Amino acid sequence: MTGENRPPPEGSPLPPHPPLTEYYPGSADRLRFVRQLFDSTAGEYDRLTQIFSLGTGRAWRADSLRRAGLAAGEAVLDVATGTGMLAAAAREQGGRVVALDLSAGMLAVARTQPGIAFVQGTADALPFADARFDLVTMGYALRHAADLTATFREFARVLRPGGRVLLLEIRRPEGRLPRLLARAYLGAAVPALSRLARGGQAGLLMRYYADTIEHCVPPAAILAALGAAGLAEARCDTEWGVFAAYSARRP
Repeated sequence: MTGENRPPPEGSPLPPHPPLTEYYPGSADRLRFVRQLFDSTAGEYDRLTQIFSLGTGRAWRADSLRRAGLAAGEAVLDVATGTGMLAAAAREQGGRVVALDLSAGMLAVARTQPGIAFVQGTADALPFADARFDLVTMGYALRHAADLTATFREFARVLRPGGRVLLLEIRRPEGRLPRLLARAYLGAAVPALSRLARGGQAGLLMRYYADTIEHCVPPAAILAALGAAGLAEARCDTEWGVFAAYSARRP
């Protein structure tokens, strides 16, 4: 295994992508940029993601939770919840949901969702006791974590024995032509549509999304990091070549 497909040494930090200096000077500035970007686009985020996902997001979230085996009454932690769409889907399927996000702006929108407890915080330092949850979810936010190694260790820590992880992501498609088509859509068409539809920071957010997808570490590295965190049965299921569902279980 060589090049970009080589997993990092076990236990070492794993940023989801290199610093994107077009948006912020270096790694130390990433968190501030991400928080400000999501704060400024919180009010339009749901409409933007509908454009981004071609309207498939709601069904994909619900189906993925069912495949993860979510049962009524289970304790769910939705990390990087954004406006709470995945948390709401888990609640609709009977989960007892706690949702966490670093963005105060996103949480202000998310709190309109009933029946969910919301907490501000980051994925790599979860403010919860050990072995509290049956399922930890993250929807399309893995690329915005600071360190996947620390994040996955936290997921394992707060899961009960037998608890599961479900990570939904957009992955870079394989093959030169699919990659070029995806880049044209995500990197040019979506930001242009977003600017026309909403203006403001919408185009910047969608362009940043496209770049984080383009430069994200490959599935092999993500699966290796899940395993290194002590999570078993790690796998990645992909639909349409771009919609990825990573799953794992605490032994």
